[in-house]
Amino acid sequence: MGISRILIANRGEIALRIHRAAHEMGIETVAVHSTADAEAMHVRLADHAVCIGPPSATESYLNVAAIISAAEVAQCDAIHPGYGFLSENAKFAEIVEAHDIKWIGPKPGHIRTMGDKVAAKQTAGELGLPLVPGSDGAVSDPEEGRKIATEIGYPVIIKAASGGGGRGMKVCESEDQLETLMKQAGSEAKAAFGDATVYIEKYLGNPRHIEFQVFGDGEGNAIHLGERDCSLQRRHQKVLEEAPSPILSDDERHRMGMICADAMAKMGYRGAGTIEFLWEDGGFYFIEMNTRLQVEHPVTEAITGVDLVREQIRIADGKPLSVAQDELEFNGHAIECRINAEDPFTFAPSPGKVTYYHPAGGMHVRVDSGLYAGYSIPPYYDSMIAKLIVYGRNREGCIMRLRRALEEMVVEGVKTSIPLHQELLRQDDVLNGDYSIKWLEEWLETREA
Repeated sequence: MGISRILIANRGEIALRIHRAAHEMGIETVAVHSTADAEAMHVRLADHAVCIGPPSATESYLNVAAIISAAEVAQCDAIHPGYGFLSENAKFAEIVEAHDIKWIGPKPGHIRTMGDKVAAKQTAGELGLPLVPGSDGAVSDPEEGRKIATEIGYPVIIKAASGGGGRGMKVCESEDQLETLMKQAGSEAKAAFGDATVYIEKYLGNPRHIEFQVFGDGEGNAIHLGERDCSLQRRHQKVLEEAPSPILSDDERHRMGMICADAMAKMGYRGAGTIEFLWEDGGFYFIEMNTRLQVEHPVTEAITGVDLVREQIRIADGKPLSVAQDELEFNGHAIECRINAEDPFTFAPSPGKVTYYHPAGGMHVRVDSGLYAGYSIPPYYDSMIAKLIVYGRNREGCIMRLRRALEEMVVEGVKTSIPLHQELLRQDDVLNGDYSIKWLEEWLETREA
């Protein structure tokens, strides 16, 4: 017997996204919800709904016992965690499987390994993923420091081994500064953390954030579905994402994608995953791996034609990958704007009642949202209320269509980030694809000044 009823352990647009994929596969859905989400669209559309607690996420969407009870009472044979909440909680995945319920996600062991920064970096290196070059461990001798810095190339960054918060960190541009800066970093580290140990890494001054979408069947077969450029960020929160990256060549995409796919095959990875890198001057440097579906997955769907949620469900049901690497074609360009209920420039949250809602439409325009007129956006959860995803035959055409879609989209009653996206699409650097992870914050600062 295959999967016939899925419990969706999430809320908002992603819960709706999972419901739609399941229904297209002939699978029933069970929505769980807090009391604050009783009128949410995913609750209205699901085949069954179970209230699992009060508004606080801790007492509802993070309440493992309540979710498992709901799954058992509703006789679900699988749980999809979406993203956020319990999606990368290895213990929850283990509990789900211990109750003979299929977990629509990676093996719990892989979630645990990749959720630990030290273990993830070590595993990534063993799997052949490129890491930020640097010393293997502590460096105390300036001569040894010079040798390492010369090998990896200046600028380098000297970091306190016990560090954090930017203390005990020094960027070194040339060899003649190295000894002095090593001493300074060591002294700061000793004062701040009681440990003078430092290590050396390649300094990435202005990198981009580029991530690869991967899929494995858990049996040693894996593919990549290209990359997404998520460099437009504020406080490490992504604002706009696009695929493919405007900076990569087809050769780089293929080479790096295959390195990622091969790593996942070696690992025996199951389901959807995203391998995140910093990119600078042609070099990729592993940051982390997300063992779940990403918010920005629709841009990958747009350029590949593959339904990633459907693929997740198939894999969890023991079926093979629906597409082989050599069958995948990458066509056109897609951009996603995250639309939040917040002031577009101060970013202050703006929950409240939506008095009027008109989603953008037209050819190759997709809106993932649970909004409707009369809906009250609760103040208890993340402020993202919609994702506007636009596809074009090329990047220029995609941007023109996105501008039109942003003009057309109306959300009244609350403030939204739509005006921010409209202004971003007037900036030459964005139009030219010439931006890094620092660009948005620097632009916001100059705009305020």
